Amino acid sequence: MNGIILYRGPSMLDGAPIVVIATGLAKASSNSKTGNIVQTWILREDVSPTVAVNTGDDASICGACPHRGAVVDGRNVGRSCYVTVFQAPLNVWKAYKRGIYRDAMPGDLAGRKVRLGAYGDPAAVPVKVWQSSLATAAGWTGYTHQWRMPGSDGLKRFAMASCDTAQDYQDAKAAGWRTFRVRTSVEPLEPREIKCPASAEAGKRTECASCMLCAGTSKLARNIAIIAHGAASKVNAYNGRIAA
Repeated sequence: MNGIILYRGPSMLDGAPIVVIATGLAKASSNSKTGNIVQTWILREDVSPTVAVNTGDDASICGACPHRGAVVDGRNVGRSCYVTVFQAPLNVWKAYKRGIYRDAMPGDLAGRKVRLGAYGDPAAVPVKVWQSSLATAAGWTGYTHQWRMPGSDGLKRFAMASCDTAQDYQDAKAAGWRTFRVRTSVEPLEPREIKCPASAEAGKRTECASCMLCAGTSKLARNIAIIAHGAASKVNAYNGRIAA
């Protein structure tokens, strides 16, 4: 069994039905940056990922992320998210609809390293799901754009605050979050920030599965920053910001 269902129920963002699936239990992830780490996919349960981004239904799993783009005449424009939804997210959703994943059981993630939200924001999921699922895990990484959302404090232990500006960094730090900031190549590091060790600018010294620094306040470590790259280097015409 390569995948399991961690949660099926209402989104904490808007109450719509979502499902959380963990994959990579039997077959290692092919993601060269993250390395061999269990990936979790936060998806609308009733709407395919490709449809959701073109209807706005992805708000249930992405919330107020500034990189969702905008829906114009039934089509998403200006999306700057790095996730290609018609690839892994769609394949996982289709597999779920075929019924190939079973419900998670205690110990399924014991000793495993887990990525919270290979697609989707972990804030969409009840914190108690992450608490129970990760109770025996070897470690985790996670990021949330919903760190300003009331009631999000429970995620601080598990996720980094995703920041797009120096002001975001200051605000999140003041609120007690550790941060992961996407910056331009001309922006300096902020105090208490280091370059992402898996980034090109840091020489790709390691991979996420070996580093595991992006684990919220469960780690006593500096904040992380990375230079925008790939899809993240595009300027979103709808918010005028660099994508995360």
